[in-house]
Parts: sequence; C-alpha cells; structure tokens
Amino acid sequence: PSGPALLFVKISQGKEVGRRFYACSACRDRKDCNFFQWEDEKVSETRLAAREEYNRSHQPSFTHGQNVERYKDFVLLPLSKRRFCQECQQLLLPAEWEKHSNHEFLCDISTAQLRSPSQLLYPLENKKTNAQYLFADRSCRFLLDLIIDLGFSRVLSVGTPRLHEMIQSKASQEEDFRVRSLLLDIDFRYSQFYTEDEFCHYNMFNHHFFGGEGALETCRKFLCQDNGERVIMVTDPPFGGLVEALASSFKKLMAMWKERGKEGHNNQEMPIFWIFPYFFESRILEFFPSFSMMDYQVDYDNHALYKHGKTGRRQSPVRIFTNITPSLIVLPVEEGYRFCTICQRYVSSGNQHCEICNSCTSKDGRRWKHCVLCKKCVKPSWFHCDNCNCCALQSHTCEKTDAGCFVCGKAGHKRSTCPSLSRT
Repeated sequence: PSGPALLFVKISQGKEVGRRFYACSACRDRKDCNFFQWEDEKVSETRLAAREEYNRSHQPSFTHGQNVERYKDFVLLPLSKRRFCQECQQLLLPAEWEKHSNHEFLCDISTAQLRSPSQLLYPLENKKTNAQYLFADRSCRFLLDLIIDLGFSRVLSVGTPRLHEMIQSKASQEEDFRVRSLLLDIDFRYSQFYTEDEFCHYNMFNHHFFGGEGALETCRKFLCQDNGERVIMVTDPPFGGLVEALASSFKKLMAMWKERGKEGHNNQEMPIFWIFPYFFESRILEFFPSFSMMDYQVDYDNHALYKHGKTGRRQSPVRIFTNITPSLIVLPVEEGYRFCTICQRYVSSGNQHCEICNSCTSKDGRRWKHCVLCKKCVKPSWFHCDNCNCCALQSHTCEKTDAGCFVCGKAGHKRSTCPSLSRT
C-alpha cells in the first residue's frame, strides 16, 4: 500500500555477506506493515493475488478527483450543514450523515478551518512512519519570511503541511502575495482540501507518486516553471526515517528540477531546506556535501520536547540543513542569534567561536569546550576518558577492548564503518 518496497540486508554476526530482503519503505515497524520478502524468494501466484487484494483493500475510499468534487459541494453548504467526522477524518455531505450517526463529528466547519486542515485533522504520531509533528507558528512564520526575503516564489513542500497551508491561506486572502506552494505528503487526507495542482500523494522514502504519471507531471511542471528559477524545496521528514532512503528521493526531485532545459547550469543544485535533528549532520553531509547546518531551533506544536526557549539539554535539537550560502540566512536577533564575522553565518548566543577549531562549534545551543587530546570541541558535560581515548560523559561505561565489530568480529571499528559492508 505504501508503494515499492526497499531492499535491506540482514547481517548475522561473524558473517561477511548478509541475506537481502524487501520490506515496507514507509513503516519501519513490522506491526504497522508486515510486508516481508527475501530477495531470492519465489512467490506463488496465490500469494501474489492475496497481496494485490490486500493492497486494493488498503486504498482510500475516494480518489483525489472525487475528493475535489466533494469539497466543491461542501463549501456550497450553509454553515449549519457542514460536518466533519472525527472518527473517519472525513468531510461529510448531508446524504452521508446517517452512515456516520454513531461517530463523533464537528459541526459548523468555517472557511478558516477549511484553510487550516492540519488543525482539523488528527496528527498521525507514529515516530517511524508518519511522525506528523507540526511546525509551531513561530517556526512556520520564520521559514515563510525567510523564503520571501531570499526571493523565492514557489515552494515544494515535502511533508510540511503547515507551511503549505500558511502559503495557501495568504495567497487566497492577500492579492499581492505572490508565493505558491505544492504539497507532497503521504497523508492522503489532505486530498479533501486541495486540488491536484496543490497536493500530490507522495512517499518520500521511495519517491513514489501514488497518482501515477499525472501527479509526477504536476510536480515536474511546478519545479520547471520559469526555467526552474525562484523555487525552493522545504522538507520535514520523520526523524526515525532512513537518511539514505530520504537522500535518494531528494536527489531524484533535484534531478527533476535539473531537467528544466536551461543551458549552462548543470552544476547548480535546487535550493533546499531539510529540517532534521543536528545529530544527523554527518549522515546528511555524507549524501549532500554542499549542505551546512544552521543554528536556528525549529519547534513543534504537538511535540512534548521540541520547544523553543527551553534551556540546556531540553532545547529543540531540530535544525535547518541547506545548500544556500549561510551568510544569506538571517536569524532573528531578538531571539538571541548573532552574526559571526569569522564564520560568516548567524549562530546562537551560546555558540562561541573556538580559535583553535576556527569555527563556532556548538551544535545544541550550549557553549562547547575544546579538548586538546581529541583535537575538537565537545559538549560541556563531557570529559576525556583515557581508556576510550575520547571524550564522553563521566558516567559512561568504557568500551571493552576485546569487543569486536558485530559484522566481521574484528576489533578497531564498529559495524557502521565495517569494510566488509558494501553500499548499494
């Protein structure tokens, strides 16, 4: 139901070659989607037919086109007849009330509510699949103001429904507002509120457009309009998602933008804001070396921890990774950000420039300290451990010297950097 599966490898300790298998691209937990197939497995016709039937039964009740027609009928209804079923997460037409009579529903759905579907719909908060933690108003306004200040007029909103609806709402209310947005999201519920030119049902883990060639063409046209000028992609993936799979999809969207046919710009990259926790920095830079991380703390409405303004380790770890020149990204001074003339970028107030590293080294908003032995700056709560030959918390358990790699059993490296693992 989530589109093409991804190919993984199951590693057994001590064996250099693992066994490869296919699993769901969107659900990391077998409880959410139990699809599993060994790469070399022969699947019977009966099982294939059962799988097709299962996929069909898990499709939405209405197509995107049908939802658009339903919305047109819904907005013509008087306020007293506008109902939204909370159990089915569906706008209801009067003829459907009877079928939903035992469900809880909201009445008198206003135009303002229809313009803010992310507040009408229940957020899907499975950390590994949907993880719909929605931008707080502060972060959303900052992103939109920054996009406008940088001169962009089109936003490809990949998994950022709140930013998309803020742009849509402003465009419908302000005549001189020129920014447009296209939302790509795996949550098909949004098709009830947006046309095929405003929303595409999309899985960012396998670059799958559920609407087929038509939806793919909608995205291509949006990216390539005006020779691809003044367009930026903003994405906020689930933090439990695989960076490698996300990077693969984003590179395909970037390649789509490159097809715009403009000569002499082959080395250019489509501008991107990738919203992700700072501790994934090395993984993101592995796939996008041109990216840099901004100090701005992105916060969320419906997340207990990811809030701006908290201190110490309770601060939001979510940052903006971008291929736009850092000096162009102006962060709000009133929130404590300042410009470092040496690094040529805005940094948080606690991020002090280290003369030895020649960089503002803090990642989490606190002032970091330089370790001469590690030859880098580390968190203020860390101390150098002679046994591990690196900095760590004082309460840490020293790594046993005889513990080898989980893959090959040899000492001196961990599984993630094992030379026996070949990337595909």
